[in-house]
Amino acid sequence: MEEIPLTIDRKRFHYRRPSPPEYYPAPMEISPLAGKPAPEALLVNVPQLVTAYYTDEPDPAVPEQRVAFGTSGHRGSSFKKAFNEGHILAITQAICEHRAALGASEGIRGPLFIGMDTHALSVPAMASALEVLAANGVEVMLSEGGEYTPTPVISHAILTHNRGRKSALGDGIVITPSHNPPHDGGFKYNPPHGGPADQTTTNWIQDRANELLSAGLRDVKRIPLERALRASTTHRHDYRAAYVEDLGKVVDLDAVRGSGIQLGIDPLGGAGVHYWGPIAERYGLQLTVVSAQVDPTFRFMTVDWDGQIRMDPSSPYAMQRLIALKDRFQIAAACDTDHDRHGIVTRGAGLLPPNHYLAVSVSYLFQHRPEWPAAAAVGKTLVSSQLIDRVAARSGRKLFEVPVGFKWFVDGLLDGSLGFGGEESAGASFLRRDGSVWTTDKDGIIPALLSAEMTARTGRDPGELYGALTRELGEPVSDRLEAPATPAQKVALGKLSAAQVKRATLAGEPIQSILTKAPGNQAPIGGVKVVAENGWFAARPSGTEDIYKIYGESFRGAEHLKKILGEAQEMVGEALK
Repeated sequence: MEEIPLTIDRKRFHYRRPSPPEYYPAPMEISPLAGKPAPEALLVNVPQLVTAYYTDEPDPAVPEQRVAFGTSGHRGSSFKKAFNEGHILAITQAICEHRAALGASEGIRGPLFIGMDTHALSVPAMASALEVLAANGVEVMLSEGGEYTPTPVISHAILTHNRGRKSALGDGIVITPSHNPPHDGGFKYNPPHGGPADQTTTNWIQDRANELLSAGLRDVKRIPLERALRASTTHRHDYRAAYVEDLGKVVDLDAVRGSGIQLGIDPLGGAGVHYWGPIAERYGLQLTVVSAQVDPTFRFMTVDWDGQIRMDPSSPYAMQRLIALKDRFQIAAACDTDHDRHGIVTRGAGLLPPNHYLAVSVSYLFQHRPEWPAAAAVGKTLVSSQLIDRVAARSGRKLFEVPVGFKWFVDGLLDGSLGFGGEESAGASFLRRDGSVWTTDKDGIIPALLSAEMTARTGRDPGELYGALTRELGEPVSDRLEAPATPAQKVALGKLSAAQVKRATLAGEPIQSILTKAPGNQAPIGGVKVVAENGWFAARPSGTEDIYKIYGESFRGAEHLKKILGEAQEMVGEALK
C-alpha cells in the first residue's frame, strides 16, 4: 500500500489506505498564501465581473449554467455563466409566480422584504430583481439609502410584519453568497416563516426558473429600473433601526454596558458594517469597529486555506486581522459578509472553533434564560460536536439532531420548541429572552453580542468557559476531511444505507449506531454517520461543490481521532464499491 497524504481540516496527516484509489480522491492542498494579505493578482476585476453579469448568457442545456438551489439558494459566478442577469430575472419571476399561486391558500400577498450584501454582484442582481418585482406588482420593502442588509435582519423584518397576522403575510429575498469568494453572487428566498425555504419550495422555484431560461425569458415581466424605483409598490424601510431597537430583547445588553467590557468587532467588509455603530450608541457599549472598509474586491482580507479570498469568520486563515488584535479587547468578534455567521476571539484562546462556542452558548443560555419554555430543546446538526449532546443532557434538555442545513430549525424556533439552533459552520440563532421567536435564519450578530453578555455575567470569557466545560464533560478533538469527488461518487455517497457499512467497530470501540436519517426528525442525511461511545464520523457529499466531506470527533485524543478518520475513509471506500 502506498502512503497517501490526506487533507484533514487544513492540517497534514498521513494514512495508509488500500486500493482501488478511485474511492480515495486526492487531497486539497494548503495554499502558501493562506493567512497572508491578498496579493494584487488575486483580486477580482469588478468591472469585468459586472460586465459578464450583463453580457454573458447562460445555456440551460449546460448543467453548470442552470439555476440550482443548494442549501442556501442559488450561487455562482458570472465568469462561469452561473450567476448572470438571466438567472436573476428567471428566479425572481418564478418567486413572483410562486407568491401568486399560494396567495389564496397561504396569504403571501403582503410585502416582500429584500436586502443585499457587499459582494460586487449583489448590486446588479438587486437591480434585476427590482425590475421584475415591480413589473409583477409586488409590494417591495427596500432599505433606506440603499443600505446593505444582513440576512438575519431580513428574517427579523418578515417575522415582525407577520406577527399576529393570518393574511397579507410578507416574505423575503436575500441577495448574498454568504462568505463565498468575491467573484460569486447568491440569491435566496425566505417564505413567511422567515427562514430558509424548504426543498419543496426551492425545487419549484428552481424548476420554473429553468423553464423560463429555456424559453428565452419570454414570460418574464420586467420594467426599467428607474420606473421600478418610482413604482407605487416600491417602498423604503428602515431595517437597521427596527433591528437595533429590538436587540435588547434577545441579548442582555444592559449587563454588557454595566460591565464596561471592551468589545472589538470586525464586520469583514460585510452587510452589517453600518449596524455596529448604532448598536454601540443605542446601548452604550464600549464597542470598537476595527475596520469599516467596504471594498468588493475584499483586498483587506487575509487569504483562506485554499488560496482564495473568503470572508469566513470561523477560519483562522481568514481571521488573521482580528486575531492579531485580540489583546486590545476583552472580547472580539467578526461576522461574514451577510452577517449570518460568527467568529469569537478571546485573549487566552484566540479564535474559538465554532463547535467550542456553540457548546458554550448552549450551556450558558439554558442556565440564564429562565423565561424560556421548560421543554425547549437544543438543536444541532449531525456534524456538530457531541459535546453539545453532553451539555444538553446535563441541562436536562432534549436534543434535536437534524441533517446539515439551518432550514431544519425553522419550525422549532418559530413555535419555541427549540431554544437554540446551531450548526458546525458557525451559524446559530436562539429565542428572545422572553422565549418568543427572534429570527428563523442564522444570525451572526447575536452570538457575537452574547459572548460579551456571558463574559459580563459570569466573569469568564467564552474561552475560559469552554475550558471549564471540558474539564467537566470531556474534551473532544475534531477534524474534517475535504476531497474532490465526481458527481457519480457524490450520488453514491448520498444514497448509502446502514447495511453497506460492514464493520462492527470504530477505532477499537463497538459501533453503537449507523445513521442515514437524523434522530431528531428522521430526515435523510444524504450520507452516513457512524457513532461509538467516544467518537464518531459522518460522511456526506457537498451540496454546492464537487467534493465530499468526512467529519470526525474523538473524546480520547488526537491519535484516536486519526484512527477514526482513517477507518472512515476505508468504510466509505468499501461502501461505495
